[in-house]
Amino acid sequence: MKDTILFQIALGLTHPWVVESVSLDTAEKQLNIQLNFHRGSKFTCPECGAEGQKVHDTIEKTWRHLNFFQYETYLTARVPRVTCNSCGIHVVNVPWARQGSGFTLLFEAFVMHLAPLMPVKAMSRELKEHDTRLWRVIKHYTEQALEELDLSEVRRVGFDETSSKRGHDYVSVFVDLDSSKVIFATEGKDSSTVSRFKGFLEAHGGSAENIEHMCCDMSPAFIKGVREYFPETKLTFDKFHIVKVINDALDQVRREERKDNPELSRTRYIWLKNPENLTVKQRKSLEALKISRSNLKTVRAWHIKLNFQDIFNRFRPAEEGESLLKKWYFWATHSRLTPMKEAAYTIKRHWDGVVQWFRSHINNGILEGTNSLIQAAKARARGYRTKKNLIAMIYLIAGKLHFNLPM
Repeated sequence: MKDTILFQIALGLTHPWVVESVSLDTAEKQLNIQLNFHRGSKFTCPECGAEGQKVHDTIEKTWRHLNFFQYETYLTARVPRVTCNSCGIHVVNVPWARQGSGFTLLFEAFVMHLAPLMPVKAMSRELKEHDTRLWRVIKHYTEQALEELDLSEVRRVGFDETSSKRGHDYVSVFVDLDSSKVIFATEGKDSSTVSRFKGFLEAHGGSAENIEHMCCDMSPAFIKGVREYFPETKLTFDKFHIVKVINDALDQVRREERKDNPELSRTRYIWLKNPENLTVKQRKSLEALKISRSNLKTVRAWHIKLNFQDIFNRFRPAEEGESLLKKWYFWATHSRLTPMKEAAYTIKRHWDGVVQWFRSHINNGILEGTNSLIQAAKARARGYRTKKNLIAMIYLIAGKLHFNLPM
């Protein structure tokens, strides 16, 4: 079997395309495959789809293909331009590459396979291609997959911000809480992010009226966005963020009290961790402080915190949950512990969204897991050059997108 026929079969070429020649440059470690089409062939107009268009002239193009063993492989072909009576002169589509790309479809599929597994910078070194070209591939297929996204069945959405760089650069991420996938990501963390999500939702078959529940932290900007753009949606505040408000208040009590009680130094996690998660050593230290120093303000604040957590630790009827929360609020606001009182006032200001948890039982735990994946990818890549790159990677690792790839 001739080399040209072998490579023609391997490349899956069909009429009118053929392999004209194959040359191996061992010095440059390159395999060059020259393609051509049969003389007199006619092609389909890439604009209107009209068949049987005559060749006007040709343009020579080259594409990077998958390596042949240790050799970088390149396809070169004279690509016809056809004269269409309706559309004028246009370059035809070739079956092995998409229009405008310098890579074959199989090479791009390989890039998309590697992208979630390793930093793009590392991939560029392995493939010996500039990372900017690889990012173009990633963004093309990500945007293509997003265009086909159907959000008509989305009913419950959680959203939160994640940092894109050190400092104050943020990206807001929206997750379908039922399918556990990212459905939208955008720059910023103000109320306009919710507006952009609404626009994206409506452009993909969904609507604001379909969204029954949304979950976020107690960010004023997020609250404003939901009230303005999703006025009929029930808003639940993420219980992990709510508990953090109480934990921060507890730690503030401890820090203020340790000035006169040095035994409270280096005990932060003893009070903040759930009792069942304490190590043996931490449990012993906690018990010793509770017994010998039961009058400590920190011990009192810790009991207030445990009671608050217990209210949310199991599902209960909304009326019962709200009743228990009212009793807790009275206790906290009469505790004579200023940080705990301030935390209780914060809960009161956000009462409806806090109590809504007893009805919706939703939280942003999925988003916390997604954020861990994002931060791990960011750490491996040592950051991303632009927020657009970060957003593309978020979709890639957490969007569960379906890519139209040849393999």
